[in-house]
Amino acid sequence: MTPSARLAAAIEIFAAIESERRPAADALKAWGLTHRFAGSGDRAAIAGIVYDALRRRASSAFVMGADTPRAILLGMLKRERRLDTEAIARLADGSQYAPAVLTADERNSLGGAGIGDAPAWVAGDYPEWLDAHLLRSFGEARAEEGAALASRAPLDLRVNTLKADRDSVTAMLSDLKPEPTRWSPSGLRIRLSADAKSPAIHAEPAFLKGFIEVQDEGSQLAALFSGAKPGEQVIDLCAGAGGKTLALAAMMQNKGQIFATDDDKRRLAPIHDRIKRSGARNVQVRTPKSIGGEIADLGGRMDLVLIDAPCTGTGAWRRNPDAKWRIRPGALDQRKKEQVAILDRAVPLLKPGGRIGYVTCSVLEDENGAQVQGFLARHAGFSVQPPAEVSQALGERAFMFGKAARLSEEGILMTPRTTDTDGFFVSVLRHGR
Repeated sequence: MTPSARLAAAIEIFAAIESERRPAADALKAWGLTHRFAGSGDRAAIAGIVYDALRRRASSAFVMGADTPRAILLGMLKRERRLDTEAIARLADGSQYAPAVLTADERNSLGGAGIGDAPAWVAGDYPEWLDAHLLRSFGEARAEEGAALASRAPLDLRVNTLKADRDSVTAMLSDLKPEPTRWSPSGLRIRLSADAKSPAIHAEPAFLKGFIEVQDEGSQLAALFSGAKPGEQVIDLCAGAGGKTLALAAMMQNKGQIFATDDDKRRLAPIHDRIKRSGARNVQVRTPKSIGGEIADLGGRMDLVLIDAPCTGTGAWRRNPDAKWRIRPGALDQRKKEQVAILDRAVPLLKPGGRIGYVTCSVLEDENGAQVQGFLARHAGFSVQPPAEVSQALGERAFMFGKAARLSEEGILMTPRTTDTDGFFVSVLRHGR
């Protein structure tokens, strides 16, 4: 397919996403099934265009003075791809399979002043209703934080130290040009261009042998900051597919015990194969039979309860740019109720002196610091482990990390703008201290 045909296809797919309110991945898959002539390179390029348009939806519409799929895609080419008007005109030239020729109004918009006077929610490319929430989190920097959350995410890997070290895995993946992550001592980062096909990591020998897992650096740090130690008794209450469970197993060097559970057993389905591949021997999966029933025997025994809490996922917008346009205020209210419930559920599992590692992939204060404050008000005898102390898990990197991340009385907030990770909040709550 020509670049113009790819653009035309992306406009068509974007229109389906908007009109049918369906996830981008579903719309892209449906288009591919009905256009089998498109090769894998074409599909990757088209997906890149669609996702870039979703990332810059608000600012692109503002530039063009219209919010139609065509306007948003054309505006994105200026905003994200940095193409000038003539370069865009060569793509939209009205030839066979290409978008229609640019109108005079479109040319004027593309040659205009950009987003200099745009409101924060437009400059930051997030839904208008979230502006007050992001103001609470970031103040006047909310547009910059939102714009960083709209950027493309790299591919991050965690080296499984139960089986390998970072240097040996770097050599195994040399054709992908991995770089050591900035903060995580066991992370590798692969940078991808806009039109690049995602590398087939799951087919790499390093993956098949259990040497690596796909995991954002921020998620790696969230596990690291829990402070799990060899020999401890740990429960991962929201284990899902097991990403943080496996990181904890490596930290604990297969010593002690990790109980991995989740209220939805469907989310646990991938964890069994991942545990086997990783070589983790200290993980016991508790499949839920009823709420609370699967862990009733663990009360008062845990050194650490890790809560990777259900949340709005605002910190993962780089990886799921369509999700931010589908989120509604009711979802935030529901997540907050779930967070309160699971934090309270963790308390009777702890032994004296135990701790809760509370983690969200959200940047909203409502789900982060405010939840910690609410927990402390409900439960006497708990305190927040000072974030500067928590970050000492990074060793010599801790000082610079403390300068980059947002440290508050309630915990640590990482964002793409400050730490070059996904958005993660981490708070360690100690009992009896």
